[in-house]
Amino acid sequence: MEGLAAELADIDLGDRRLNRRAQRLVATLGAQPTLSIPGACSGWDETRAAYRLFDHAAVTAEAVLAPHIACTEARLRAHPRVLCIQDTTELDYTKKKGVIGGLGVLNLESRWGMYLHPTLVVTPERVPLGLLDVHRFTREPGSLGQPKDRRRPLEDKESVRWVDGFARVNALAERFPETRPVYIADREGDLYDLFVAAPCPETGADWLIRAQHDDRLLSDGRKLEDALAAAPLLTEITFKRPAASGRPARSVTQQLKAVRVTLKAPARPDRTLPEVSVTALLASEINPPPGEAPLRWLLLTNLPVENAAQALEKLAWYRCRWQVEVYFKILKSGCNIEALQLETRERLEPALAFYMIIAWRVLFLTHLGRDCPELPCDAVFAEEEWQAVYLVTQRQPPPTEPPTLDTMVRMVAGLGGFLNRKGDGFPGPQTMWIGLQRAADFVLALQAQRDASGSYG
Repeated sequence: MEGLAAELADIDLGDRRLNRRAQRLVATLGAQPTLSIPGACSGWDETRAAYRLFDHAAVTAEAVLAPHIACTEARLRAHPRVLCIQDTTELDYTKKKGVIGGLGVLNLESRWGMYLHPTLVVTPERVPLGLLDVHRFTREPGSLGQPKDRRRPLEDKESVRWVDGFARVNALAERFPETRPVYIADREGDLYDLFVAAPCPETGADWLIRAQHDDRLLSDGRKLEDALAAAPLLTEITFKRPAASGRPARSVTQQLKAVRVTLKAPARPDRTLPEVSVTALLASEINPPPGEAPLRWLLLTNLPVENAAQALEKLAWYRCRWQVEVYFKILKSGCNIEALQLETRERLEPALAFYMIIAWRVLFLTHLGRDCPELPCDAVFAEEEWQAVYLVTQRQPPPTEPPTLDTMVRMVAGLGGFLNRKGDGFPGPQTMWIGLQRAADFVLALQAQRDASGSYG
């Protein structure tokens, strides 16, 4: 079994027919991810079968994701170090308020939807290996703008998802001792409770989290910013910051400093927290362009940072966090999940699970082609996929042996608008998901031509 269907090869929905339907559906949706479910399906019968699948009580998000998570775990065991990146994104279904039941408010009472909080596993070389878990949550109407209650236990707060997420990563480390995971989170994950819950024994996970504040108190009475100011300069690094919405790409030079400190435990009415020792790593930009705020990252980790090599390693890990942002972009813009027409949250969540696997594969193909260019493309593409793409793009019968993965990725991306000019670099996810969609149509044409003539003509 090839491609997307292979991620669901071991799915167990309690019925072989349901299993086969789920495997076919993920391939169908993945072939044309930008289209609606009716648009991706070939006719009303297939569309109705998809909706019946989402309606079935056994077809939950957990059941759909379980075989993919197992595949993720199998892939990560081949690596001595993996990065487990967590982040939260909102899904906006405001236009469907009253149509999709079971959702809640977003950052405003007038906005309607839900939140996804996945754990994306990547290698230090940025190859995405898959999802480890996905937490989903909603907010009750009227819950916004409530004053913070410091007496409220963490278990009753939304932020507990970060601590629970680390616990799952830590459990992974204990099950697979040959692989050392690093839990990575942005500023929302800067929770003292997480540091306390992460003792990081030899068999546990490491962690690297961007700090929210540098004025937090230390056990010796100083502030963290004072300790960093006194720390020696370890090294400098220069890199290109990618473009984002309304912001052009630019070169960034940062100075790196690190210091080992013991944080003062915050006071809690329901418990006494121990002090925690962490390493603070500061990457601060020097000489930013006029009018640009300097790029500054303050990272906290359990790991030592005593020299330039260790500092550069940790900074490279944190920069891998951008992969989850790219993943969210594929999920929303490439798979168009905020346009799904489903009537209940119970229907919506398994559909989202299918598209989360599809979005991972687009991201995976993009990076695998870059990092393993000489790999035969049939390692990840079905025979009919690469043959159809080759036939269309090269205007000649496909070869006996499959081309390299680099060749295949560039051919697919070319279908999505990638020009492959000297200096263009490697194709990005957007040209890949458009190209994969067009490739699916060519596969159908090739199948029809073979059925009609039994040859390439």
